[in-house]
Order: sequence, then structure tokens, then C-alpha cells
Amino acid sequence: MSLDPLLAAPLQVQIHATAAIAAMVLGAIVLLLRKGTPLHKALGRLYAGLMLVVATSALFINEIRLIGPFSPIHLFVVVTYGGLAVAIWRIRRGDVVGHRAAMVTLYFGALLLTGAFTLLPGRRMHDVLFGAEAGWTPALVAIPLCLVAAGLLWRRLMPKRRLRLA
Repeated sequence: MSLDPLLAAPLQVQIHATAAIAAMVLGAIVLLLRKGTPLHKALGRLYAGLMLVVATSALFINEIRLIGPFSPIHLFVVVTYGGLAVAIWRIRRGDVVGHRAAMVTLYFGALLLTGAFTLLPGRRMHDVLFGAEAGWTPALVAIPLCLVAAGLLWRRLMPKRRLRLA
């Protein structure tokens, strides 16, 4: 493991990666904390702010250009902005279950799912964690493990909705 590829990256990439790692750690803490407490609310606001930094900084990373200056990964910027808006709107309406569902989905979709694909060879985080010469083997092990673990945690953390029978 070497931080050299990240330290040699442009500033917007460093900001993006730092905010994403901080959001990943803080988001896990918020998801595991007791809900509704002042600490949960304060850390939740900090997490939302970090997610805005992650999404906004992504707009300035244009190394893969497929649609003008953007790539399909930039769709997650819209997903992140939308997910945060829905989560805030739901909690302000008193819909705790909807808020939780939006925040859990945002954490797993916008951070863990996209984060898993930064482990592909040729991507910066692959080079940071495994080294530029590591090839596909570590990615082929790490990505499925990340996705399975994320899926299992997502199922466990998602609020259970009761089916209404008419």
C-alpha cells in the first residue's frame, strides 16, 4: 500500500478521495449509532456535508470523457444530490423509515458500490491499495468481497416495511 498515487493526483482528486474515505467511515458510524440522538444528528449533518463535497468534487474529475467532459460515473453525482434531498425531505416530514431507507441506500449505492469499482486495475485506488503492477488478481478478489459484504449489510440495515394486505 502506498499513498504516492493519490498524493501525485490533481487537487480535485485528492479532495474527492479524502472526502469519500471520511464519508465512508463516518457514514458507517452514523448507521450504527442510536438514532435520533443529538450525536446522530450532528454526525449525520457532517456526513451529508461530506457527501456534497464528494459529489461536487466529482464534477471536476474528467479523466474519462464519454459524454463531453463527463462519463457514466458522473450519474452518481445526480444520485447523490437526489438521495440527500430525499433523505432530508423525508426526515423533515417526520418519515423516519423513509429517511433511513434513503440514507442507507445512499451510503451503499454512492459510496460502497462506486468505491468497489475504484479497485479496478488502472484506477488510482487500485494503485494505492495493491500497487500499479498488481494486475487483476487482487481486484477480482476484493471487488466481489466488497459487493457481497455491502449487500449483506444493506439487507440488515434497511428498514423493514410491512406489507399491507387489503
